[in-house]
This record gives sequence, structure tokens and C-alpha cells, in this order.
Amino acid sequence: MHSVGIVSLGCSKNQIDGEMLMAALRNAGYELKDDAALAEIVIVNTCGFIESAKREAIEEILELAKLKAEGKIKKIVVTGCLAERYQSEIMRDIPEVDAVLGIGANADIAENIGKLMSEDKPLEGFPDKLKMPLSGERVLSTPSYFAYIKIAEGCSNCCTYCAIPYIRGPFRSRTMESIIEEAKGLSENGAREIILIAQDTTRYGADIYGAPYLAKLLRELAKISGIEWIRVLYCYPELINDELLDVIAGEDKIVNYLDIPLQHVSKNVLKRMNRMMDYESISALIEKIRGKMPDITLRTTFMVGFPGETEEDFSELMSFASEIKFDRMGCFMYSQEENTPAAKLPEQIDESVKRERAEALDDLQMEIMQRKAEEAVGEEVTVLTEGFDRYAECFFGRSRADAPDIDGKIFFTAEKKPRPGEFVKVRITGVIDGDKIGERAD
Repeated sequence: MHSVGIVSLGCSKNQIDGEMLMAALRNAGYELKDDAALAEIVIVNTCGFIESAKREAIEEILELAKLKAEGKIKKIVVTGCLAERYQSEIMRDIPEVDAVLGIGANADIAENIGKLMSEDKPLEGFPDKLKMPLSGERVLSTPSYFAYIKIAEGCSNCCTYCAIPYIRGPFRSRTMESIIEEAKGLSENGAREIILIAQDTTRYGADIYGAPYLAKLLRELAKISGIEWIRVLYCYPELINDELLDVIAGEDKIVNYLDIPLQHVSKNVLKRMNRMMDYESISALIEKIRGKMPDITLRTTFMVGFPGETEEDFSELMSFASEIKFDRMGCFMYSQEENTPAAKLPEQIDESVKRERAEALDDLQMEIMQRKAEEAVGEEVTVLTEGFDRYAECFFGRSRADAPDIDGKIFFTAEKKPRPGEFVKVRITGVIDGDKIGERAD
């Protein structure tokens, strides 16, 4: 049987899709290669959300095309968001690609790869995107001690800048039963932390249960033995209510961490984005959250350079970020995406202005994070050990305040060597470039 490797790009939601593709191919008898460059068939599971993600995907495909020309790999298969979004354009523009399969073809990946190899001719397949499986067996690409769980697919919020509804389809939730079953399986496999993800986790269940069910789902997940931390990402602010906050505050396993993608606070910009809140309502929400959980870690993302964003709008955003002092923040420059309403708006912002605004916001956030980290010196925190840094000659891991891949690390020394996946107490002794450093205290 042929060997297959995968390169998954973009977000953790896409990573789960890639893990499901690998499981399907393994079950069909294909040999899986950890290093995709050593496989006969390479699947590039792409992101196509914004311009930078598209460039990354194309560059990866072109690098693999060089390996194909050298005879090191035989076939290049493109799946994921870029494949769904651009379909026949990919093979037209990059003739080295052998197959382009939309997200609706994920359920039939083994059949499609088999057809590609037996018929030895270019293959394209774009079934209805709603045929994409919402769950299934996975070959985990994360360490066994933590895993992501995708609780819903697609999005129906229709923010004017976003191509996700066009690429991934409308919002559709998994059943609670399937999520709980998956979480139990992950726990039995050694997972100590699970991270719930979707394009909008706070909307979970509204389509199949008639109302948001995230709070109810969290209560059930907290009952699973073996799971120590439950983390929730991508919570849209409009549906963060008292029930949800009370569950997070009341269940010890659910970490006091909320990732709320606000995008902006100017009423002018939010209206153009088709976002429902404003400076006052967002401030009131954050005040409520911190009132219920004073130790909450708040993460957000902001977008600068949206069409029509004035200097006054940006100053309002800077003032808000300075006032609220988020624990974590990501900043993105607006990307003009075709087939989105915002792409047609007047007053598109110059790239240099976008860059200047992004740098100013990033600099402000770095100062805030540095001060917050310095204030933590002397505290003891529980850290999930992830590994040993040979360059720094110390161990590293994450606290309840740190999500994998997007937040920082805590570096620490230890006389008694901890294992990856082991929880240890660390006393914070200093800060380097916003990262906390310490020593094992238990």
C-alpha cells in the first residue's frame, strides 16, 4: 500500500480535519508518514481565510512541487479551505498538483486517493460542503496530554469581512452525545486538557437544540474523570450570558479563561463589520465577567485597517485596549477578501497605515503583558509540563492562563525532572520578554 503524509496549515479546526483524514487513510491500509516529504502522496490541508494564509499554502505547495520534480514524492493533493474556495483555479495555476478536493470530499478521502493512484490522472472533487463529517476517528497530531475538540462547523454570523460562511457553510453543531463520547475517549488516551473550538463556540447547540447549549455541554464534560482542564476558545461576545459565566466560575475543571474575538470597539467600524456590540456594551460585558471571576484570563483579537477606519476610530481602539488591559491579544490587519461585502466598501485603507496601526497596538499589548507578568513574580502556579528546552536548559509548560499554540510558555528549573503531561507547582521568579520564568516548588 502507498504511503501518505499530511501538511496541515492554519487553525486548530483545520488541524482536526487533517487528523480525521489521516485516520480514514490509515484505516484503509495506507502507511502514514510523520514527515510528509518522505511519503509517496502528500496532502496539503490548506487554510484560505486571509491573504497571508493563502500565500503560506501556495508556498508550501510549490515547495512540494520541487520534491515531486526531484522524484521524491509522487502525488500532491490539496484539500481544506483553499481547495474549497478556489477549486479548479488551483490545478490551472499550479499544474504540479494532482488532485484538488473540497471539504465535502473529506469523508471519501481514501476512495479519492485510491482513484488518483489507480487511474493516474488529475482528479477534482467538490461535493456539497455540508457532506463534510462533523466528527470521526482521529490520528492525533497533538501530544497525548491535550487535544482539541471541534464542537461545531461553519458560521452563520456573516461578518462583512469574513469568507468563512462562504467557504465552510452555515453553522452546524455536533450532538452533545458525540462530543462527550469523544472527550471520554481522549481522556482514556491520556488527555488531561481538552480545548473546545468552533468558529463561534457560544452559539453551540442553537441550531439543533433551539438555544445555545454551551453551558450545558460544559457541565457534562466536567464530569469526565481524568480531564483536569477544560478550555473554551472563540466565544462571540453577544451570547456570553450569566448561565455560561456561572458554569465557568463554578466548575473547577473549566479554566477561568475566555477567548473573545471582539475585532473592534468603534461603533462606526463595528456597524460596517456587521457586529452587534459597541464600546459601552463590550465594556459592560467585561466588567461583568471580571466581577464574577476576578482571576479570569481574557484573550481577544482586534482587526485594524478595516475600510473606513478613521484615526479617531483607531484611537478609540487604542484607548480601550489601554483601559481594559487584556491578558492576551492578537492583532490582524484587514485583508480584502473577494466575495465578501467588505471588499466592495469604499475607503479601503493603505497597507502602510494598516501596518503602523497593527504595530502600535502590538507594542501597547507587549507593555501590558510585561507589566502583568512582572506583577506575578513570587506567585505559585500550576503548570502543565510540555518539555525541556535544550537551549535555555530548563523545562517549559503552560498554566491555566495559557492556551496552546497562541499564548506564551512558563520556563522553569526543576531538581526533580517532570514528565511531559505532568502537573507541577512553579514559583515565578522573573520575566523575560513577557514570558514568566520560575522554579519547581512542589
